[in-house]
Amino acid sequence: MTTHQPFASSNRLTNLLGLEAPVVLGPFGGVSSVALTAAVSDGGGLGSFGLYGYDGAAIRKTAAELRAATGKPFALNLWVPNGTETNAVPQEDFERYTAALKPYFEELGIPLPDMPARYMPDYGEQVEAVLEARPAVVSFVFGVPAADVVEEAHSRGIKVAGTATTVAEAVALEAGGVDAVVASGLESGGHRVSFLKPAEESLIGTFALVPQVADAVSIPVIAAGGIADRRGFTAARALGADAVQVGTAFLATQESAAVPAYRDVLRSPAAAHTVLTRTLSGRLARGIPNRIIGALEEAGTVAPFPVQNWLTGRFRPQAAALGNTDLMSLWAGQSAPLLRHGTAADVLAELLAGA
Repeated sequence: MTTHQPFASSNRLTNLLGLEAPVVLGPFGGVSSVALTAAVSDGGGLGSFGLYGYDGAAIRKTAAELRAATGKPFALNLWVPNGTETNAVPQEDFERYTAALKPYFEELGIPLPDMPARYMPDYGEQVEAVLEARPAVVSFVFGVPAADVVEEAHSRGIKVAGTATTVAEAVALEAGGVDAVVASGLESGGHRVSFLKPAEESLIGTFALVPQVADAVSIPVIAAGGIADRRGFTAARALGADAVQVGTAFLATQESAAVPAYRDVLRSPAAAHTVLTRTLSGRLARGIPNRIIGALEEAGTVAPFPVQNWLTGRFRPQAAALGNTDLMSLWAGQSAPLLRHGTAADVLAELLAGA
C-alpha cells in the first residue's frame, strides 16, 4: 500500500510571499476589517482587505491601521475597470432607478438621494494610494492590471495577484505579469469577477477550474470557492493549488466586520441556499436570498453597475446597523453549511489540519 506524505505548508506561494501557511483571506467589498485581516496575517496566512469604494485618503488610512495591527504580510484588493461599468446615466433614468427603491428608503427612514457627480472613486487615485502604501501584495479582480501598474508594483517590491473565473482569464493574467492567480469557482460568495466573457458564461466549479488552471499557467495558483474546512483544503491542494482562498468561513468569525445579524444568517439553515443575482449591485453576485432580492427580481428594474450598487449602498448600511437582514446584501458562498468556527484562529487551525 502506498503511503502518501502530508502536504508541506511551504510551497511556491508561501515562499514567494513569506507566509507560514498557504491560506489567503478573501477580500470583502464593504465588510473587510482590520481586525480580521490582521488575525489571518498573524496566524501565518495572507490577510486581505477589499478597497471597493475607498478613495486615496481612505486607502492610506486603512493601510496605516493594518501596519499598526500586524507586522506580517497583507494584501490590498482593487477592482479593475473593464469597460462594463456605466459611469453616467441621464437624470430621468436615475430617477426611475431610484423610484424602484423608494419603498426601502422609506422603510428605513432615509431620504431619497440626489444624483452624485460620480459613483465610484477614481481608479488611478486608488492605484496610486495602494502603491504608496506598499503592501506585500496588491490583488485585482475584474480584469488584468495595466502593464505599467504591474511594473511599478514590482519596482516597489509588491507582488501582484489576479483573479480568474476561467482558464482563459488565468492565461491572460499570467501574460499580464501577475505573480499568482486566484482560480475562483462558481461556489464563491459575493461577486463573480469574470472579465473576458459575461459572468453567466463563466460559471465553472472549483474542482473543474483549479486543475485546468494549474495545467495552463506556470505561476502559483490559489483555489477559491466552496472551501471551509480541512477537506476542502486537502482537495484543493491535491488538484494542484498552491494555496486556498477562504471567504465565507472567515466572514462568519467574530473578527469580521459583518454585523451579528449577518453572521447569524450565515450559520442558519437559510445559508444552505444561495442565488446568483444582479439586483443589489448590477453585477452578478452569490448571496443568501432575502426579501429585497425577491422583490427586485420580480420588479425587474435594476440599474447597471455601479449605479445600482451606489443606490442600494445608500440604505444597506442602515439596514445592517438595525440588523434588518431583509434589506442587506447577504453575500455567501456555497460552503456556508460547513461553518463551525467562531474565530479566525480556529478557522485557520481547521484548514491547516488538512496540510
